[in-house]
This record gives sequence, structure tokens and C-alpha cells, in this order.
Amino acid sequence: MATVELTKDNFEDVVTKNDMVIVDFWAPWCGPCKGFAPIFESASDKHQDVVFAKVNTDIEQELAGHFSIRSIPTLMMFREKVVLLSQAGALPAAGLDSVIAQARALDMAQVHKDIAEQQAQQQQQ
Repeated sequence: MATVELTKDNFEDVVTKNDMVIVDFWAPWCGPCKGFAPIFESASDKHQDVVFAKVNTDIEQELAGHFSIRSIPTLMMFREKVVLLSQAGALPAAGLDSVIAQARALDMAQVHKDIAEQQAQQQQQ
């Protein structure tokens, strides 16, 4: 599956309409980004049920700023609109596969319940 190019105009739509989205924040001049690109592409072919997306931080500076991207590459993983991972640095192929497997294994009903409880506690304070 080809990766999706994310912009501020389509970001929310892609994240909200797909169960799992992995976003690679990158830039064309970034050596580690170039090294990670084939791993990311290969994983997108292997995990057809996951949306793999890229954000060019040179072009989408507002989006990168919104997510406080300080170094690239940075990977973010969303599942059911929840950020499960935000990690700077390239992963090896086995590491990326492991992160995906861990995200799939999560009980998202429990994750949403925990988030709701945390938000309720914060509002009471």
C-alpha cells in the first residue's frame, strides 16, 4: 500500500476515518529520514490494514508545530484517534513491526475508559 501524504487540510480526516494510522514526520534533507523511508514503505506493504502516512515538516510546519515535533524522523501512531506513540528516531523493521503488534493487542475499550476517567479527574481538580 502506498503511503499517504498528510497536510493540515487532510490530517484530521485521515486520522478520524481510519482505525490505525502511523505518521512519519520527515524532511527531504534529513539523512536518517531517507534511511528510514524504505523500512516505512516495506511495512506499509506488509500491514495492509494500517494507514501509513508522511508529513513533510518543511512544507507542513504548522502541523509539525502542533505536534511539537522537535527532531526528525518522528513516528506517531494513532489508533481510534488516540495517540499511542510519539517517538523521535528511526526504528529498525523489527521494531516497527513490534510497535504495530503492540498497538493491535491493546484493548482500546479500556484505553478509552482510562482516558475518560483521567479527563473526569482533571475536571474535578
